Amino acid sequence: MLFSRKGKLKKEFDEKLVSSIKETKEDLQSAKVIEELTDDYNLSVIAERKKAESIHYYLYKEARVRRVLIK
Repeated sequence: MLFSRKGKLKKEFDEKLVSSIKETKEDLQSAKVIEELTDDYNLSVIAERKKAESIHYYLYKEARVRRVLIK
């Protein structure tokens, strides 16, 4: 009983992780586009891109540790 529940929870959280990775990938791509479109050197835009980048790479690293397949 306990082991089947563990598998179900792992699957549920792995799905949440994959959806979070996909969302952060979109955020990262939009932040890169915004940074390219700015004419001047804007620190807040660069900070937003780096923030999105660090979140995305952290989630990607966590997926590798958990051995989650991202489709």
